[in-house]
Amino acid sequence: MSQPQPAAGLLTNRIRPYAWGSRTAIARLTGRTPTDSPEAELWMGAHPAAPSRTDRGSGPEPLDAIIARDPAREIGGRVTERFGPRLPFLLKILAAEHALSVQVHPTTAQAEAGFAAEQAAGVPLDAPHRIYKDPHHKPEMLCALDEFDALCGFREPTATAELLAALRLPVLDPWIHTLRTADPETAVRTVLTEALGGDRARGTAAAVALATALEDAARTGGPHARTYGAYAAAARDYPADPGLVAALLLNHVQLRPGEALYLDARVPHAYLHGTGVEVMANSDNVLRCGLTPKHVDVEALAAVVDFRPGTPAPVPATAGSGGELHYRTPAAEFALSRLDVSGSLVLDDDGPQILLCTEGGLTLRQGLRVQLELRQGDSAFLPAAGAPAELTGTAGLYRVRVPGPTGH
Repeated sequence: MSQPQPAAGLLTNRIRPYAWGSRTAIARLTGRTPTDSPEAELWMGAHPAAPSRTDRGSGPEPLDAIIARDPAREIGGRVTERFGPRLPFLLKILAAEHALSVQVHPTTAQAEAGFAAEQAAGVPLDAPHRIYKDPHHKPEMLCALDEFDALCGFREPTATAELLAALRLPVLDPWIHTLRTADPETAVRTVLTEALGGDRARGTAAAVALATALEDAARTGGPHARTYGAYAAAARDYPADPGLVAALLLNHVQLRPGEALYLDARVPHAYLHGTGVEVMANSDNVLRCGLTPKHVDVEALAAVVDFRPGTPAPVPATAGSGGELHYRTPAAEFALSRLDVSGSLVLDDDGPQILLCTEGGLTLRQGLRVQLELRQGDSAFLPAAGAPAELTGTAGLYRVRVPGPTGH
């Protein structure tokens, strides 16, 4: 007798209470009363650190265990062949009340080499100075749900020099000179590595002086007032942290609701404030550049970071069939889209999917035996071998899946 097809199931998800999180945003989205504790991220997926749970008929189980038991039907042969018996993406709601650390992620080759080296050296996976937790890269994308401030990639050094010179702080003068006179990649590499390691005392002194100067510059108005204000907030969050100098080298990006930012390997970045839907490859590899009490390895960082300046651009949303809006990226692990359902819509794509309802509500049906109700804040996992899903209602959904050979 053949086994019944695995069916879609509602997800029970865990909240990560990092100190930088909002106390209200995730609670508001999921319809709960806010607590006194920060709620930074709501994880949806099969990451072993905090897997979602769903019910396959015998009670809630971790999604990673369900997939490991039957990967061929849960995530499909195409995904298993490429990524192994694991869900290759992780979906989150991210709610930043305070700045996250400035960070960068390695390429696959860098992750494989770094992970192998630390394994061979016997560095425990949970050691504070451990860098590579797995042999995978970690491309990611954030789609803003409200006004969102971020940092991404190195600003042109001469523009950064002008931004810093306006603050009139003598401690910055040698770095301003470097930014104005050295070639662009050398300039940003020199300032970042000196502030974080080679001349850390000056980096700390600069961070202390910058705290007041940035506040004053934000109050005076002018074309860069909001940028100065964003950095001033980071200075308040991390007093005397030399990583503030590293942050000032990066482009300040402001996303409107519905705009997305893609972050590939080697690009330094930080999220400063706002709420968004974040999707990423299922990896834990992070090298930190400051604005953090955690370990910063300047030598390892310099070997990974892409020091080329550039101007980041939001990922445009392109319309597909049925009005679905696609945020297309080079990532092989995930494809994010938004669906505005009004009436009825059928999803019949191959491969595992997660649906997240961010407004309204709908009914999801698979054949005659599965019916789920999704309301704002709810999410569901759709396995690869499940029947086509029919959605009925009025709702805004984010949908993540593994792109096919054509990239979507």
